[in-house]
Amino acid sequence: MLENEEAKSKEQQNIDKELKNSEASELTTAKSHGEILKQQIVEGQETYDKNPVSILLSSLTAGLEIGFSYLLICTLYYFLQDKVEEDTIIKLMSFLYPVGFIMVILGQSILFTEQTSLLTLPVLNKKRSLKSLLKLWGLVIFGNLIGGYIIAFFLVWIGPRLQIFDLSTIEKIAVHVTDYDKMIIFASAVLAGWLMGLLSWLIAASKSTLSRIVIIFMITAVLAFTGLHHSIVGNVEVFAGLISSPAITISGYLIFIGLALFGNAFGGAVFVALLKYRAFVYDVKG
Repeated sequence: MLENEEAKSKEQQNIDKELKNSEASELTTAKSHGEILKQQIVEGQETYDKNPVSILLSSLTAGLEIGFSYLLICTLYYFLQDKVEEDTIIKLMSFLYPVGFIMVILGQSILFTEQTSLLTLPVLNKKRSLKSLLKLWGLVIFGNLIGGYIIAFFLVWIGPRLQIFDLSTIEKIAVHVTDYDKMIIFASAVLAGWLMGLLSWLIAASKSTLSRIVIIFMITAVLAFTGLHHSIVGNVEVFAGLISSPAITISGYLIFIGLALFGNAFGGAVFVALLKYRAFVYDVKG
């Protein structure tokens, strides 16, 4: 038992040593796996060290800003309806979907799905506890959801008055998002969480703002084009339907948001954080 604990302690020391030695060079064109991992762990730990009120406000801001993606897709849908086939409109919406993500991520607001794997890494590296991770996730999710509720109420009110979309548009988008079997929504959310975790990893690997914009656009456009379920954008889409249409019920909303959040968290934490971290650990072991 004692020997096993000593072996684990030694292994952790080796991992920390390798991470410490992973220093990014301005002369290299690409960062190594260790350099990216180190940056992700450091950034994750910085979030843990922030004041809870600061985290909540940043998360609230992200929930509000992501609403601009919803504003654009509603406006496009309304503009093109009866002019273009509905399935074509849905695909075209994917080119506007990334706008809110670009605002949120480049603006350094805290978005749950983009931060999922980032916040998991310090736990895997034994620098933070699982309890602290769940507490932080809860705070970020709460802020993102509240921000989403606020922007949904505002857009449901302002959209018809500006005549850029109507309540029928809101209902159609909400029904489109939720009209799937529960297991399909969960599996779709896992893939979306996986993509968002990769987005965080790829952004850490990039060195310029332009490359980050391209990466954000590429990943989130793929997510939208394939119809994968993102919990925070989906929250705005479905909640807007809930407050403006009888087609969305409170139970339907709660089931959707629960499945989407759990699926996104699973996809980001397992398929990105865990696998990326374990790949580095096995490399250290040699």
